[in-house]
Amino acid sequence: MDRVELSDQIEFSRLVYGMWRIGDDTDTTTGHVQAKINACLDQGITTFDQADIYGGYVAEAILGEALKADKGLRPKMEIVTKCDIVAPAGRYADAPVKYYDTSRAHIMQSIENSLSDMAIDHIDLLLIHRPDPFMDHHETGAALDEAVASGKVRGVGVSNFRPYDWTLLQSAMKTPLLTNQIEISLGEISPFTNGDLAFHQQNGQHLMAWSPLGGGGLMSGSDKLHKVMDELAGAHSVDRAAVAVAFLLTHPAGILPVMGTNNLDRIKRISDALKVTLDRPTWFRLYEAALGHEVA
Repeated sequence: MDRVELSDQIEFSRLVYGMWRIGDDTDTTTGHVQAKINACLDQGITTFDQADIYGGYVAEAILGEALKADKGLRPKMEIVTKCDIVAPAGRYADAPVKYYDTSRAHIMQSIENSLSDMAIDHIDLLLIHRPDPFMDHHETGAALDEAVASGKVRGVGVSNFRPYDWTLLQSAMKTPLLTNQIEISLGEISPFTNGDLAFHQQNGQHLMAWSPLGGGGLMSGSDKLHKVMDELAGAHSVDRAAVAVAFLLTHPAGILPVMGTNNLDRIKRISDALKVTLDRPTWFRLYEAALGHEVA
């Protein structure tokens, strides 16, 4: 498994396991969660993506139980988590409305909650989950700098930010933002041309791609895109998921797909994407099929 260096302190596996659905699984027992983690580690997938809001604010604690039961797992893992979404659920059940909170107080409390829930002493990468239209970028930036200086967070980044959101926050920080986790897939190709990918590629930042299978939509259907995917999948003896992820892996920007599934057999096949080789014309076959027409 290839490794990607985000900073001199942070190195991730090229493929990331996303845990946003871990609380939705019919089996959330410690043993089953450990089986998922080990299935990833066996493939060289060492980076795990979380967020405080996942599972109604319970996903981190589910992971924490597995890490407490096997102290040998955490040293093999890099853990990403996110904060700033406050929704009327879990610890925020009394919230009068869903909102974003990028205040220093909320960020610091979120860090403490995540450390406690996951039973860890540091977070490898903390992301601001959503752009906050009420953000005081000086306060938020200083809080993220403070979090890194404390040692409780190794690095910081964002999720779902546009380039102007990124630039605003970074302007108030001493610590570099390391990544932006956005939706990119054959079902959501706009980042390739709307400036999002170009901005980060120019600045040497590796994007993380959430929902690389289009929320599962790329796994069903029989239109032109799916027919091309099936042809390539057959040629490489893999499934559609591997082709969809290979489409992202092939791009020279060094995108890190975040794969989320609760199915243990599918988890064991995440790295099948590495078996798929796409040359430039083949990449464009997929791209044009996703566009619905040939490029101009």
